[in-house]
Amino acid sequence: MRPIITLTTDFGQRDPYVASMKGVILALCPDAAIVDITHDVPKFDVRAGALIMAQAAPWFPKGTVHVGVVDPGVGTARRAIVAVSERYFFVGPDNGLLMPAAMKDGLKAVYAIENRKLMLERVSRTFHGRDIFAPVAARLASGLRPEEVGPVIDDYVVPSFAEPELRESEVRGEVMYIDGFGNVITNIPEGLLAELGISDGSDLEVEVGDRVLRLKLRSAYGEAKPGELTAIIDSWGMFEVAVNLGSAAEELGARPGDKVVVRPARGGRKP
Repeated sequence: MRPIITLTTDFGQRDPYVASMKGVILALCPDAAIVDITHDVPKFDVRAGALIMAQAAPWFPKGTVHVGVVDPGVGTARRAIVAVSERYFFVGPDNGLLMPAAMKDGLKAVYAIENRKLMLERVSRTFHGRDIFAPVAARLASGLRPEEVGPVIDDYVVPSFAEPELRESEVRGEVMYIDGFGNVITNIPEGLLAELGISDGSDLEVEVGDRVLRLKLRSAYGEAKPGELTAIIDSWGMFEVAVNLGSAAEELGARPGDKVVVRPARGGRKP
């Protein structure tokens, strides 16, 4: 099977940045199958990029190299890293972007990219995606051992949004992403809700930012009336607030980073 390299960036499609990265990859690994996960991560939004990578990565074959470039700290002291998980390699900046995906797959080790021979001859201050991440990804796809990129590190950045908090009677997390339908996607997985006895049909009290809502956890958007707010476990297994045939983000004024608290409603129905 051809080696697979995925790309997730906030570059958009109008500029030559994505094509430049692909050119570097193909020059070093001509057989690579390059898959664009997305280049429409909201600009500089590490949180959104992390969620997209974490949800897309698990569907790829073992050995896939996942490259993420949402890098507002490019050119600063932030490190370039390779994170190795049970099945994949993740290449990108040490700003938390890669960690949710790597941790979800079982993080094994993280290496700082310091081997200058693996980079392009000239490394710019503003485009490490092309000059560092792309050539390292291509070489990993061609069989480079991750230990060759540089030393193992243990002080890599793990963002707060990677770890929602389970308390005695509630789960605390945050808004990770607003999708194209206006659905408010959180970092709270179905499994944490199950530990509180929450499942389809449960009545919930949900805080999103400063709003406190009484919602039912439904198994399909269509179970709610048109225009009605509802809660659902999405196709990624994450807790989501939605409006049937509408935008929950617009109705709630929700934004990535807003706090989210979910608890069983007092006196509410449990399935």
